[in-house]
Amino acid sequence: MNRLLVMLLLILSAFPVRAAGVGGMFGQGSTQFALLAGNGYAFDKNYFVIGASASYYVLDGVGVGLSLESWSGSGPGITKYAPFAQYVFYRESAVQPYVGGFYRHTAVNGLPGINSVGARAGVYIAAGPNAYVGVGLVHESYLSCQKAVYLTCSETYSDLSFTFGF
Repeated sequence: MNRLLVMLLLILSAFPVRAAGVGGMFGQGSTQFALLAGNGYAFDKNYFVIGASASYYVLDGVGVGLSLESWSGSGPGITKYAPFAQYVFYRESAVQPYVGGFYRHTAVNGLPGINSVGARAGVYIAAGPNAYVGVGLVHESYLSCQKAVYLTCSETYSDLSFTFGF
């Protein structure tokens, strides 16, 4: 996992830096919405995952927000919500690197909820003037985790999103 993050950061550092104050969709005062859909795996079962997030850029490149995910199609049902922060680097290209962190609460039907913390890194790739596709990696560690219940207490997984802003 550490090698993947180091490799990703080395790749990101190869992109030229944009002049300060040119935030575009990631500039101070902008608002974004992201949608996600895919599959997830928990409790030895596959799930259909759908989610959304909203963020507000308090400074150029610095966004704070809240995300919500619903896991269905298997049991028990899972709902996740997380406040997060991220930094998007200014670049002279259609590729915008980002790093971020989050605190997440996961509610599981019939089981006690569990909290986690995590970090993410990746790139946003321009898909239009106010739209980006996000591709990256996430590492999440569960707090007060009981392996007998949750099977694993940390994981690394891919992150794919469609983000649009105004």
